[in-house]
Amino acid sequence: QVQLVESGGGLVQPGGSLRLSCTASGTISGHNRMGWYRQAPGKQRELVAVITNFGNTNYADSVKGRFSISRDFAKNTVYLQMNTLQPEDTAVYNCALETLTRVWRLDSWGQGTQVTVSS
Repeated sequence: QVQLVESGGGLVQPGGSLRLSCTASGTISGHNRMGWYRQAPGKQRELVAVITNFGNTNYADSVKGRFSISRDFAKNTVYLQMNTLQPEDTAVYNCALETLTRVWRLDSWGQGTQVTVSS
């Protein structure tokens, strides 16, 4: 099974930036996507941004224009550049690897990294 290792979370002031990284170990095959989900206390988990093996991206409306996802296929790594961070971006961010069957099937889930936006 592919394992996902995340890094890059932390504490940042409003308006600041962070970059998250997620590296997958093992072979990834099929029509897949890697990306990030987040969950804030008392809220449901939501998709933040994902990128497929074809390079297609999808973003939550709340992060469009502020966050950018990219993928280095040679390194099996996905990056999430987060700019203009706001307190409402505070959450635990988890990396995910999904494979498309009839629907997106979750194959691997990272351990999570905390992002806190506060002055």
